[in-house]
Amino acid sequence: MALSAVTTATWILYFSSGFQNLYILFALFALFVLIDQLLIGALPLRMFSKGSDILTTFFKFFYASFLKPHTGDGALTGQQAALESFYKAQADIYDTSRKLLLRGREDMLGLAAAQLKYKAEKGAFDKKKPIWVDIGGGTGYNIEAMQVYLDVPTFFAKVYLVDLSPSLLEVARKRFDRLGWKVEIVCQDARTFRLENYEASNLQNSPINSHLRPFTSESKSKDTGADLVTLSYSLSMIPDYYSVIDSIPSLLSAGGIIGIVDFYVQSIVEISGRTYTGGSFNRHVTWLGRVFWRAWFDVDRVGLEGARRDYLEYRFGTLKSVDERNYLLGGIPYYIFLGTQRNLVCPTATNPDYAQNFIESLDASCTESPYLSPQHHRAKMYQVVEKAIPVELRSKAYECAVINLSSNLPLPSVFYQNNQRRIYYEDQLRKHTQFNNEYIYAFTWEDPRVDHRLLKISDDDVVLCVTSAGDNVLDYLYNANPRRIHAVDLNPNQNHLLELKIAAFRSLPYAQVWRMFGEGKFPTFREALIAKLSPHMSSQACQYWLNHAGIFGSRHGLYETGGSRHAIMLFRLIFKLLGLSSEVRKLCNAKTLIEQQEIWPKIRSVLLSRPLHWAVVSTEWVAWKAAGVPPAQRRMILTDHQEHGDTNLNGEAMWTYVVNTLDPVAKHTLIGDDNYFYLLCLQGKYSQRCHPDYLSARAHRKLSQSGAFDGLRIHTDELQEVISRLTPGTLSHAVVMDSMDWFDPGDDQARTQVQALNRAMKISGKVLLRSAGLKPWYTSVFETNGFSASRVGARLPGTCIDRVNMYASAWICTKVEDLTTHGHKGLARVPSLLRSRSSTLEEIHLES
Repeated sequence: MALSAVTTATWILYFSSGFQNLYILFALFALFVLIDQLLIGALPLRMFSKGSDILTTFFKFFYASFLKPHTGDGALTGQQAALESFYKAQADIYDTSRKLLLRGREDMLGLAAAQLKYKAEKGAFDKKKPIWVDIGGGTGYNIEAMQVYLDVPTFFAKVYLVDLSPSLLEVARKRFDRLGWKVEIVCQDARTFRLENYEASNLQNSPINSHLRPFTSESKSKDTGADLVTLSYSLSMIPDYYSVIDSIPSLLSAGGIIGIVDFYVQSIVEISGRTYTGGSFNRHVTWLGRVFWRAWFDVDRVGLEGARRDYLEYRFGTLKSVDERNYLLGGIPYYIFLGTQRNLVCPTATNPDYAQNFIESLDASCTESPYLSPQHHRAKMYQVVEKAIPVELRSKAYECAVINLSSNLPLPSVFYQNNQRRIYYEDQLRKHTQFNNEYIYAFTWEDPRVDHRLLKISDDDVVLCVTSAGDNVLDYLYNANPRRIHAVDLNPNQNHLLELKIAAFRSLPYAQVWRMFGEGKFPTFREALIAKLSPHMSSQACQYWLNHAGIFGSRHGLYETGGSRHAIMLFRLIFKLLGLSSEVRKLCNAKTLIEQQEIWPKIRSVLLSRPLHWAVVSTEWVAWKAAGVPPAQRRMILTDHQEHGDTNLNGEAMWTYVVNTLDPVAKHTLIGDDNYFYLLCLQGKYSQRCHPDYLSARAHRKLSQSGAFDGLRIHTDELQEVISRLTPGTLSHAVVMDSMDWFDPGDDQARTQVQALNRAMKISGKVLLRSAGLKPWYTSVFETNGFSASRVGARLPGTCIDRVNMYASAWICTKVEDLTTHGHKGLARVPSLLRSRSSTLEEIHLES
């Protein structure tokens, strides 16, 4: 009752006074709400009992922030006077009152600390300990908070706290006296702060008036400077922000890191087309939010205009970019930025063309082109001439780098990461945003054991495959370790999942990797992401998982997420409702095929019942939304069924397909011992007895070694785009799963992709594909474009094509002839009888 009265009064005042008083009205509203909550008992009065200073803290903060006029402070002038006028009355309660308001400080420090620890592991600080400069650090809260991630007194050689408010710095002095830490406290304008004035090693060589020198990178050697510069909610309070941002590059060492957390308001339109910001995930702030928060913070001289962040991203290369909301206080937008020197710099490199050579070598690894380094230029050029490449192939990363450099812009963020596995992509394109920040598959649904059997991948091969959930990519790396793997997926979120798995192997012990991907649950995931995983991930992937950290702490876990979760959760619910959960557990724990076959009929009577089929399985929603079967693939299933004489296409075809899938699996594969695909579907996690090879302790020992993923490149694009940018004759194998089932027979997509595969593959290179059809229409497209197509597996009634048994056929298309530059469409002169005979032998061998 009291709250509604306050609300009514507030709006009456608003309409009578105009928009300019909205800020004050909301401040009064906040105070009234607090009083109202006390009156109705929502907040216990004992919180403000004798000895408690919470109420005093609140009123001090409220007075200094909303009521006190900021007209200067005594003899001080300029920005210092304005700061003292604001902070002096609340300096002693500043830290207490800002815990809820200034969110993200600990996250920024954790991300920065993780980068520093990564550099330390690589030997970057073997010769000298790092230096940290905290600009606008005020009370020193950040420095003490960093202790959670690093041992500040022993890790850093020196820590500088730079601020312009004497009142806040007095609190900092008391803090460090209490801690017993030696921190250099500097009351100075950040624009004039010179690190060399305070470093004893440079003091004798620095003139007294060195503070008058301009900020230039040439004024210091590459071995000097701060290794970390941080600004926590201070950039938005500096009027002359551009000069401060301009000064930071000269403070940083060659490989130094800048970390910032601050408020912001920007729309997606304002950053549209920028290729260097490290991702736009969650960055958009609505019009109402932009107007309101600008007006709200402007009263306290906090500037939220987008130019501050824009200029920051323009002056530095992006390591990490995170956009968050403080929902405890109405959804205030804030961001975290980690950056480094904009120009690619290697502290140990003596080659002045290091940056150019780095970009060229990365481009070569993406396109399989020879890298023409100066040392091997002559030999490599002979190889290029022999290949007679008609056009110069470049990756999209290289093309974007050229455009950015010619426009005096930073390179895309991928160039500044600790590794370059993830290839640049423009995340704002509709073809990527159509997935609505969700991956479809939380686990891969193709059997890698068959892939190895058919392809015999060796350590000298170059393999292209669909990423999916990344399981088979990791399997190839563990069991075969090819020279190069190009993992391709149009859905960026599938590649985010692969990046997460790689980061886990690079930074976590086996027990934690198992909890994340064996059990799908890891309650301390967010802490591990910030402190350990983040240095091994791209900016986009790190941002994605920070926003989805709750997945690993939820009751359901990882394997009940993604677009394909609907079918799994639906059937698990049916089992529960019909009292079959105990039978499912018995099936998962069966030790022999005989035991499993005795249990299966009880489950089958429900799972493959006609009523359930009619109500669920045969519907378009389950086929497409839940099971991920596209319309073109569904038509292939219907066509095969119709060829057997059944005209009931709307229901019988899908039911027969499901029966032919599941019955042989239950009869021929032991789910609890060797069929981890169905075990995961039935119980939501793997077991120590049954799991993918890459989740074994032995695989962890191999994949956690340095260099284990050096040959991997992750492309976020269409298969066609990636294949067409590979150097001709370099690809050994392509595993395209069932992706060609998605093509429409009426267009040229299949022919275009097959011709691109022919161009990229070497003679005798193999394309492995799976299909929902026994005789997919596009195999003839392969045969008219330089391949021989052989069916190496057919799922006949009662047989298993592999442990999944979801596809009707498997095919190997072997390149037997190069297409001419004019697009020759003929097959190589291989006798058709020999091709047919080879196909039959392979198929019998697989299915026996």
